[in-house]
Amino acid sequence: MKSKFFTFITPYLSFIDNGSLYRKPFSWLYEVIAVLNLLLPFYVLYKAIDTGIFDSPAKFIIAFLLIWVVIAFVSWISFQIWWDRKDKVLESSRERSEFVATPVFSHFIQTAGEWIGTWVGVVGFSVALLITIFLGDEAYLLGGLGIPFLNGGLMAIITMPIFGFLIIVISRFFAEQIRALTSIANNTKRD
Repeated sequence: MKSKFFTFITPYLSFIDNGSLYRKPFSWLYEVIAVLNLLLPFYVLYKAIDTGIFDSPAKFIIAFLLIWVVIAFVSWISFQIWWDRKDKVLESSRERSEFVATPVFSHFIQTAGEWIGTWVGVVGFSVALLITIFLGDEAYLLGGLGIPFLNGGLMAIITMPIFGFLIIVISRFFAEQIRALTSIANNTKRD
């Protein structure tokens, strides 16, 4: 039964089975997230201008500008994380493996954890520090936004890097556990 009637879909099924269906779109997703990270500082600046930040007292403006520099820097780091990982996700599973989608998703968990952990650790620490230095007792004015480290203070300065580190470690741990199980399953021969 090798007629085209029965084998027409074979290339499509091969594309699904070898993992290309999962790896390539995730690589594209990584590229999109990377570019969005580059655009984020400009969006933050636009929103700040739109809300009238530059009509505020000088200490608020200085604090915002320094925070914006930190956001721009971490956005660049985040761009590099996603851009670097876009090629590595293509290598996350092999063509002859039985489990091809799981390693790709595991790679996404790891990369997202690195990204979020970097934001929490670096931006959280920097914003808490800058707000504490520049706004001091007036930091409570930002507390209504619902972001804990915007209140500043020693506790946020200490805990944000710790939280960022834990996010990176925990996401990496879960990603490695998923990959280990997948590797064991792929290497186990059926008799």
